Amino acid sequence: MSGIRIDDVSMIYTLPDGGSVKALDRVALDIPEGQMVAILGPSGCGKTTLLNIVAGFLKPTAGAVVAGGRTVTGPDADRGMVFQQGALFEWMSVAENVGFGPRMAGRPRREIAALVADLLGRVGLAGFADTPVYRLSGGMQQRVALARCLANDPGVILMDEPLGALDALTREKMQGLVLRLWKETGKTIVLITHSVEEALFLGERLIVMAPRPGRVVRDMALPFAEMALVEQARSVKASAEFVRVREEVLSMIWSMEEEIMGGAHDGA
Repeated sequence: MSGIRIDDVSMIYTLPDGGSVKALDRVALDIPEGQMVAILGPSGCGKTTLLNIVAGFLKPTAGAVVAGGRTVTGPDADRGMVFQQGALFEWMSVAENVGFGPRMAGRPRREIAALVADLLGRVGLAGFADTPVYRLSGGMQQRVALARCLANDPGVILMDEPLGALDALTREKMQGLVLRLWKETGKTIVLITHSVEEALFLGERLIVMAPRPGRVVRDMALPFAEMALVEQARSVKASAEFVRVREEVLSMIWSMEEEIMGGAHDGA
């Protein structure tokens, strides 16, 4: 059981001057096992705060998160994290990075070697096992980060803007890889992104959050992730339905951004 239940989670940050900021307000979501969820919203809507609470890095002010049937009280090996920057050990080789978690868990060397070889094949890095990660491109480093996460076999994978720093072509290729790995592994994946197109393409479910205090304002089922598993990415993104939904969601985000800017100007 690797689903996630977010029960009325609120988060208030205390500021050094004694004030406070309400980052999240009674966020409630039920994410079934094996679902790919994309979370989208304007800057400051609490997306990353929510992801860090699910990961166990932050404790909510109110409410709770249940993952895999257990209340989240801190980080756990069943919830893997992929960051915008791979957070890799640059002095290690690709294989050493991917095998790090299993080594720390005390798994046998032969078993680790077979696991690493399999994962590097899945992410298209079979010929780079002995390459130091500092010699890899950004896209290749993110492939290593994905493989390292999968090596720990978490039930839930949390992604915080994992493709945000990549160029457009590499980003699209990595989107295809993420979809393929999701389908092959059956993992529950929660993805934070600022890209509307990426959210629609990767999420079989889209959560749109409103600006501070962050709260869910839209919960949409989407067909495009499943379509992209059997069709070319460009044809999916160029389809009339994709364009229609993209423009609808973009308009929603732009309206919220304009409200934020208007509020900032009013208070200036």
